[in-house]
Amino acid sequence: MSRFGNWKRTVVSRMRGRTRDAGAGFVEYAGLLIIIAGIFVMIDGLGLDGTISGAIATAVSNVVGGG
Repeated sequence: MSRFGNWKRTVVSRMRGRTRDAGAGFVEYAGLLIIIAGIFVMIDGLGLDGTISGAIATAVSNVVGGG
């Protein structure tokens, strides 16, 4: 069997077989949650929460025409 044939068989078995990369979704989701939590901690630690909420309130007010 050629090297390409062996590689192709390995890739197909990992995509469709019992040993496919099934746990990657959970790991990626957990990593994303850690990054988002880090952003929230940084915003709170820098005291930017009032500034950000004020900017959002101003933007919403401008869109709906409230002032």
